[in-house]
Amino acid sequence: MYTDNRPIVRKVLLITLLLNLLVLALKAAVGWWTGSLSLLADALHSVTDSASNILGLAANQLASPTPDRDHPYGHQKFEALGALGIAAFLGFACLEILQGIISRLLIGSQPVKMSASALWLMLIVLGVNIGVAFYERRAGKRLGSRILLADAQHTMSDIWITMTVLFGLIGIWSGFKWLDLLLAFPVALLVFRSGWKVLQENLPWLVDKMAIAPEAIQEIVMQVPGVINCHKIASRGLVGRQVFIEMHLIVEAKDVDNAHTITENVETHLEERFGSVRVLIHVEPLSYKSDQISF
Repeated sequence: MYTDNRPIVRKVLLITLLLNLLVLALKAAVGWWTGSLSLLADALHSVTDSASNILGLAANQLASPTPDRDHPYGHQKFEALGALGIAAFLGFACLEILQGIISRLLIGSQPVKMSASALWLMLIVLGVNIGVAFYERRAGKRLGSRILLADAQHTMSDIWITMTVLFGLIGIWSGFKWLDLLLAFPVALLVFRSGWKVLQENLPWLVDKMAIAPEAIQEIVMQVPGVINCHKIASRGLVGRQVFIEMHLIVEAKDVDNAHTITENVETHLEERFGSVRVLIHVEPLSYKSDQISF
C-alpha cells in the first residue's frame, strides 16, 4: 500500500525554509557588522540551508510514490536526487570558505570588531538552528522522508558550525583576534563532512544496492506452508518506504489456484515484516532443484 506523505513533508520544508531565511539574515548582518570571516562563512552555509529547502520542495513535488505509465516503479528516487543536490550545495560552500581563508591569508583584512550585542544575536541564531534541526529530523523519521532527514543532517552541521563560530567570536571579544581565521578551517571541514554523509546515505538507493539480505527473505518465505524452496532472491529500494523483491519459488501445489494462494501468503508475510513491498515471484515445477539463494 502506497502512502503519499508529500503534503506533510512540503509543510515541514516550508516552515524550515522561513526559519533558515531568518537565520541567514541574522548571520549575514552580524558578519557584515563585525567583519568576521568565520561568521560570513557560516552565513554562506546558511544560504545552502535555504537553497536545500527550495531544492527539497522541488524534489518533494516530483517524488510521488504512486506509479504511472512512464514510471511503473514510482518516482521516489527524486528524493534521493534532491538529497544529492544538498550534498553538492555543501561542497560548494566548503570551497567558498576555503577560498575566503586563502584570500585573507594572502591579502589580509581589517580586524574583526566584536560586541556583546553580536554575541547575543548569535545565541539566538544557535537556538533557532537547534529547534529547526530537531523538528525536521523528528518529522523525517516519522514520515520516512529521505529529503527531510538529509536536510536535518545539513541543519545539524549548521549547529556545530555556529557553535564553533560563537566560540571564536567570544575569543575575539577576549582579545584573541587570530581565532577567527583559525576556526574558519574546522567550519570548512564540518561542511564537507556533512555533504559526504548525505552522499553516502543516498547513493546506495540510486544504484539499486541490496535492500534486504536474501537470507532474511528466504527465512521468512520458507515459513509459509506449501513453500519447498526459495532461491534467486533480489531486492532493491528502501525498507520503510518501498522495497521491490524478486524470487523464484518451488511450491507444493495441486493446481494454479493453489500455487497462487501460496504466493499471496508469501507476499503477506513479507509485507508484515518489511512494510510496503512489491514482490515478483517466478513459480517453478516441483521437480526443479536449485541452491542458488541469490544472483
